[in-house]
Amino acid sequence: MTAPEVGFDVLLRRGAARLGLLRTAHGAVRTPAFVAVGTQATVKSVDPERVRDTGTQALFANTYHLYLRPGAERVAAHGGVHRFMAWDGPVMTDSGGFQVFSLGASIDHGVGKVSSLFPGMEARPPEAAPRLSAAGGSLVRVGEDDVVFRSHVDGSLHVFTPETSVRVQRQLGADVMLAFDECTSPLHDEAYTRASNDRTHRWAERCLAAFEAEPARHGYPQMLYGVVQGGAFERLRRESARTIAGMPFHGIAVGGNLGRTHADMHQVLAWTVAELPASRPRHLLGIGDVPSVLAAVARGLDTFDCVAPTRNARNGGALALRDDDGRPLANFRRNLRNARYADDARPIEEDCACPTCARFSRAYLRHLLQADEPLGPQLVTVHNLAFMARLFAEVREALERDAYADLVERWLGHLPAPRAAALP
Repeated sequence: MTAPEVGFDVLLRRGAARLGLLRTAHGAVRTPAFVAVGTQATVKSVDPERVRDTGTQALFANTYHLYLRPGAERVAAHGGVHRFMAWDGPVMTDSGGFQVFSLGASIDHGVGKVSSLFPGMEARPPEAAPRLSAAGGSLVRVGEDDVVFRSHVDGSLHVFTPETSVRVQRQLGADVMLAFDECTSPLHDEAYTRASNDRTHRWAERCLAAFEAEPARHGYPQMLYGVVQGGAFERLRRESARTIAGMPFHGIAVGGNLGRTHADMHQVLAWTVAELPASRPRHLLGIGDVPSVLAAVARGLDTFDCVAPTRNARNGGALALRDDDGRPLANFRRNLRNARYADDARPIEEDCACPTCARFSRAYLRHLLQADEPLGPQLVTVHNLAFMARLFAEVREALERDAYADLVERWLGHLPAPRAAALP
């Protein structure tokens, strides 16, 4: 049997934005596209077939979590992550590098990848010796050759190296793997970010060597993306982008600290994309809110993953474009737990064709959520995934028709819009 051809084709360019086709061993992804997060080989509470019905093209699984539970070798013994979870579409896996951040600096600094901070809060280096303690401190120690961490599940001690990350992702069998990196915090200073950047580049070379040395486990080709870091420092971002672009990765992911505001993130993306080759796919890690997505597409990003649409759903946050008076919702979200929906017979969105909106009222969904019935988060998750699929379908159509500015105006309305003049 001939192995499927994998790769990326740019089909159309509109300024920096582009339409593309990401070809994987488990099918092609039309880009720009949202990659739904299935952390533990599942989109929480939703059957894979129903996920597919929402228009979702690809899933993003978590290397760290699957390594801990049920174990990568066990997943491999069941034929890889696709067969294990009964999903026949493309799968991406992260490297475990983000957990270096989320279990380490994110805890120590109390921030995320993009952080709106109080005035006067200055960048600072991490503590010299982060605590390896599950009782409120960092669970991670970053060294030159490896990362030592304690499992959030049982407190056991583990060591991750670039080679470990590649081996685990080979076992999982993801179509797109990510090189092992260190994600920095918005509070890391330039000196620490430079040292981290250099380490990430050395780890990238080790990942490429391990990828070549470690054969594919499941009979089909996999792709390896390098990860651009550099924080919100222009010189470091550009240097990282050039360095990673100069290595023979199949694609490039943009990760790490993206600044303190969304405006910072837009600038970081402009610096980064200006240094990247046009022929390779570009993935933006961990970003999926509507304004950011529209700005990032305009700046040349192709695929996106984010936990927010599904995490919000589990908390009663249903994505919607407009309020009931027809005005754009500032955060694109209804809180279905709100008492105002207790007797509301309308669907989440009246013009939405998803299975949830076709059958269920806001009142019923609120009842399920208030009663802690598992069906509630499931139905809202289905809607939110369909919302994201609809957004990206409209993005692709608008690019094809050369009507992207009109789409941005319709979706963002009075909100700040990405402007072509600011693009690289």
